[in-house]
Amino acid sequence: MPFLVLLPPSEGKAAVADGAPVDLAALSLPGLSAARGRVLDALVELCRGDEETAAGVLGLSKGLRGEVARNAGLRTAPALPAGELYTGVLYDALGLAKLDGAAYARAERSVLVFSGLWGAVRLGDRIPAYRCSGGVKLPPLGALGAYWRRETADVLPAEADGLVLDLRSSAYAASWKPAGALVERTATVRVLQEKDGRRSVVSHFNKATKGRLVRDLLNSGAEPATPGELLEVLRGLGYTVEVAAQGTARKAWQLDVVVTEIH
Repeated sequence: MPFLVLLPPSEGKAAVADGAPVDLAALSLPGLSAARGRVLDALVELCRGDEETAAGVLGLSKGLRGEVARNAGLRTAPALPAGELYTGVLYDALGLAKLDGAAYARAERSVLVFSGLWGAVRLGDRIPAYRCSGGVKLPPLGALGAYWRRETADVLPAEADGLVLDLRSSAYAASWKPAGALVERTATVRVLQEKDGRRSVVSHFNKATKGRLVRDLLNSGAEPATPGELLEVLRGLGYTVEVAAQGTARKAWQLDVVVTEIH
């Protein structure tokens, strides 16, 4: 891959009325198949038991208790491509459905969506709607961030030949940490809103800007191989980007994207 884009999932999911259920053997990154099966089994077993216990483990409010029953039926629930399933601010701004054929093909090659249930999937992978965040401690597997970090360590490095653009939130960044030579080719992005001469981190601006940034990068056809090349590409696309921390052998680059409004 010329570059790899790492995204978080979204709590919002599209409604899936019908269709075939998930086929673990058909998902990309087959090295994660057994690990996915273990998490799926554990989640279904949890949610087929006491509802109160399951809701507590998953951190669900009373208004979301219906998610427990939905999780209990994940083995037979209809599935949808991940690129259509995930909704919310970041994915609305990314606008996958509006990309032309070439840009969408780049998205399918380059984007990985991280998940507490699936580890990481590509946009074309068909999965059902679920509720299981990356911060969950799922019996008997334990903290899913640590679980997936062990399982992805030998699988994901093979997917990254060039730049790694890491746009994940902290709960999902724990699932895989680029190591070795990959570290110096990894860039994280912080979005800062500038208003009245002051800068601050604002959740909506963060998610929407990251989605728009990925959309513009895919539409441009650019294939930056290093964080330095990414910096120049983003500036050429009209973004105000600053280097907050230059990468080292042990620490990824941190780029600050400064915005005043969302288009």
